[in-house]
Amino acid sequence: MSLARMLAGALRAPLERLMARWARIRLIEPDPEALPLEPTLPTLYVLPHPALSDTLLLASLTRAHGLPAAGGRRTIGAVTLPASVPLPAASRRLWRRTRRPEAPFLSLIEQCRRDPARDVQLVPVSIFWGRAPGKRFGFWQLLAADSWQLTGRLRRLLSVVVNGKDVEVHLGTPLRLSELLDAREARLTNRKVARLLRVHFRRLRIRVLGPDLSHRRTLIEGVAASPEVRRVIREVATAEQRSVARLEGRARRYGREIASNMTYPVLRFMAGLLRRLWNRLYDGVAVHGLERVKAVAGDHTLVYVPCHRSHIDYLLLSYVLYRDGLMPPHIAAGRNLDMPLVGPLLRRGGAFFMRRSFRDNRLYATVFNEYLHRLIARGHPLEYFIEGGRSRSGRMLPARPGMLSMTLRSYLRSARGGGQPLVFVPVYIGYERILESGSYQRELHGGRKRKESPWGLLRVVGRLRQPFGQVTVNIGEPLSLSAFLDAEVPGWRRRLDDPRPPWLARVVPGLGETLSRRINAAAALNPVNLVALVLLATPHHAIEASLLKRQLALLVALQQRLPGGRHASLPDGTPDAWLDRVLALGMVERRPHPLGDIIVADDHRAGLLGWYRNNVLHLFALAGLTAFAFRHQACHDLDDLEALLAPGWPILTRELMISAPASLREDLATMLDALVEAGLLERHAEGWRRPREALEAGEQLRMLGGLMQPSLERGYLLLSVLLSEPAGHFTADELTARSRELAERLALLSGLDAPEFFDTRLFSGLVESLEAQGWLYTENGRLMFDDRLREAAQQMNCTPKVGHPIQPSGCFYEEPVQRPL
Repeated sequence: MSLARMLAGALRAPLERLMARWARIRLIEPDPEALPLEPTLPTLYVLPHPALSDTLLLASLTRAHGLPAAGGRRTIGAVTLPASVPLPAASRRLWRRTRRPEAPFLSLIEQCRRDPARDVQLVPVSIFWGRAPGKRFGFWQLLAADSWQLTGRLRRLLSVVVNGKDVEVHLGTPLRLSELLDAREARLTNRKVARLLRVHFRRLRIRVLGPDLSHRRTLIEGVAASPEVRRVIREVATAEQRSVARLEGRARRYGREIASNMTYPVLRFMAGLLRRLWNRLYDGVAVHGLERVKAVAGDHTLVYVPCHRSHIDYLLLSYVLYRDGLMPPHIAAGRNLDMPLVGPLLRRGGAFFMRRSFRDNRLYATVFNEYLHRLIARGHPLEYFIEGGRSRSGRMLPARPGMLSMTLRSYLRSARGGGQPLVFVPVYIGYERILESGSYQRELHGGRKRKESPWGLLRVVGRLRQPFGQVTVNIGEPLSLSAFLDAEVPGWRRRLDDPRPPWLARVVPGLGETLSRRINAAAALNPVNLVALVLLATPHHAIEASLLKRQLALLVALQQRLPGGRHASLPDGTPDAWLDRVLALGMVERRPHPLGDIIVADDHRAGLLGWYRNNVLHLFALAGLTAFAFRHQACHDLDDLEALLAPGWPILTRELMISAPASLREDLATMLDALVEAGLLERHAEGWRRPREALEAGEQLRMLGGLMQPSLERGYLLLSVLLSEPAGHFTADELTARSRELAERLALLSGLDAPEFFDTRLFSGLVESLEAQGWLYTENGRLMFDDRLREAAQQMNCTPKVGHPIQPSGCFYEEPVQRPL
């Protein structure tokens, strides 16, 4: 044994003890106890490159979690190797880089071929020092953090010293050596094993650190010098009689205005800063479904598409991804956020800025498209909000086509050269209370939107001591863009030469609707939106506390039986705890009474609660519609109920952006059975009917049906206006405006403070839905319909009767009623 090996052996034990005392592992993925190891096989751990610190830390980790030891040497048959085997790194010289040495598995491969019983399992292990956000941040932590560049010995020592309390370990799936053997000679098989491991390490490193970041100036110069940008510069110079040099300078200015300047030090700084912010602002951040992202992050370009409810969305998702071992995305932000102090920090955190509209500026549009394409082509994760802006009503807004169209065209361009596959990741962000609730109510009542400024941040800081509850981040079902195109445009790969294929205008809206539905399918139920669903279904926004708790339990039970969203999440705890939480947040008021406490929301609180109800209203569309059908007709059989609901169901699913069930009839039968189990309906030979004497069950059924009443009333209003005149009388805009004016008038007459009820976008969406379903069509700009629409409206009892004024009484009523909501 050499002197060096004896010295290393003597020092290893104290070094392992020192490492165990010093290092703190921030994240281990997956849980070591869940690692699928074969207990009868010897285990070798494989590291991506030689590093004593990684070997010592791994030995400490395996000992602490009862895994096969990673320290010392392992004898397998006639072969002796270290228990932790690093893949050899190519040595560097000042003048050249030498060839990478062979991986050390040759002797194991030869032995396994001679004796298959001498199999071995290889566990790839990646260790990041300073990658995960820790409790501290400062110059030395940022200097020593892991990055794409392999660290030298001095840099690694500094990293261990500074970031020893901030370590992230990723354990790969064990590989059995016998399954990697083939008919080739052992040396080639050895290279194959090493290549598979290096691919694994590289994919994991991309998932954690993202692709290597180019220098911002280099990226901007590349965008400005791209063939497409230069072509547009020449055409604009000719059309506007401007010099090419001047337009080239303008293109660079546009690039500097747009491009992010993401840096790892700022990411780590913001991680620590945001960790403190969330702890002060919220009770915690619950995350569900992140494993769906990690399954595709290594070899796909990720495009995160969250719902947009608050300015906090920009920061929250990046923090969650960074905390849980994923690279934060480059975020498309409005230029209004590029303000002093805030803009530079967001830009260094990954934000790139875009103007609200650049339709009339061809050069800017080309520069932005080229910049976005280079991010996508290099595999950088992206994030943008397909709604275009924050939702003031709490509903999911219709997807805007701009960014989706640019992403799709960039993907088609990359596909010509065999680019990396792209996956959209829908994200639902649910709040128990948002910072902007007051401003949203003011804007819905006609107030002007305040311009973002640094002074606005000071107003926010003053509210940090208020309770804001918990935030939930739910990951929906990822959507592979290639699979989507295969279903929508068969043979699209054969027409990649066209930069704007004719099917683009048709596919982009469908892509937006699909993503919106997947976002809504991952909605988060929480105590606030559950209480809002119940309380706003009462006539005067007041309810007995005992009845409120029973209705909360009913809503959760219905979601468990027939979920309104595939990846929707339910709150933990009991109805008592949910009510106490909403009371603590100040969203409702408890009024003691000798016969039982009453829960009340005044007009202001009721207006705020409407936003939270609209977040999750879509989850109860079928339950509410089924219950509403029994309001004025005591009994239904399945055939009659299906015939009654089928015409309007597609329109309602489009308005609420929910995925239509594979079979409405089957889901109706399941929902009816669930209502029977809850005691709200009774099963009879002729079908289902309301309980005759159960007053409480009848009240619960009425409140459940009240969830869909505003949507049905809007549809009734619009159809009443439309069918009161002959076909061709209205344009789409005229019908929308007349319906909105009528809804506003009725709300004022009834004293209802609900501006979202007469939101113009909801009525215009209804018109678009009627056109999409074939009930309306346009001739010379006028809306046309035939007797099918009138017959369907009569079937649903949605046409005004002679002698009755138009009232928002909703479909399925036997007679119009006087209460508008």
